[in-house]
Amino acid sequence: MNDIRIQRHFVDTPAGTLHCAVAGTGRPVLLLHQTPRSWDEYRDVLPLLGRHVQAIALDTIGYGDSCKPPLGEDSIERWAAVSVGLLDALGIARCAVVGHHTGAAIAVEMAAAFPQRVDAAVLSACPLADDAFRARRAKPSPVDNVQRKADGSHLTELWRIRRPWYPQGDIDLLERFVVDAVKAGARAAEGHAVVARYEMENRLPLIRCPVLVLAPTADPHAYPQARTLAEAIPGSRYVEVEGGMVPLPDQMPEVFAAHVVGFLKSLPAQPR
Repeated sequence: MNDIRIQRHFVDTPAGTLHCAVAGTGRPVLLLHQTPRSWDEYRDVLPLLGRHVQAIALDTIGYGDSCKPPLGEDSIERWAAVSVGLLDALGIARCAVVGHHTGAAIAVEMAAAFPQRVDAAVLSACPLADDAFRARRAKPSPVDNVQRKADGSHLTELWRIRRPWYPQGDIDLLERFVVDAVKAGARAAEGHAVVARYEMENRLPLIRCPVLVLAPTADPHAYPQARTLAEAIPGSRYVEVEGGMVPLPDQMPEVFAAHVVGFLKSLPAQPR
């Protein structure tokens, strides 16, 4: 029986009040979710990681229960800076950072822009946001891009769009996604545009901390470029997760946690 409790916190930062969920003690590990999810993406991962580390799952500003600033202020760079602001507010000098999809892009920027704060990074299903990526996304992405309707049919549309990328028949994961998408509002689609604007190719060579790239093989968005991404990061490790899909952390929480813990345990102890 898992006796690791998840504690929820609202933390005041210069950017506004952020929400996070925390499990365990020890080495701090910051977890960053995909668009338009929330800390709930790591709900089942947190207690598993909490057996070994202090796992902190953040609601990216604008998502989940974190504050909602006006639209138009969003960028990967800003989200990374706000995430570092959470570390400041919690008194954490250095941490490992784990990101999935959009969260992985934020983790890239944190490692590149704030190397003194990030001692290791796990990039799960990380997009390779380079010129080719931006060209493919010159038009607004249809992913999560629905218009609110009085009859509520937009909720079914959100479900329909995401269903092919989720395990067949897994109603629970899709319901959890829809809840987060509704909370995100317009940011459910805007988050994908934010990633498409990020010039990641200039940031990857700046990463100096140890990096693990997780490549879920059944994720059609991230998997095709995963090895190229890993090769662009000096000294990174590359691991494929067979059968892993778009919702990898909550699809395979035990597998996901095991990869994170195994990677962190393989690293030399970091001074605090």
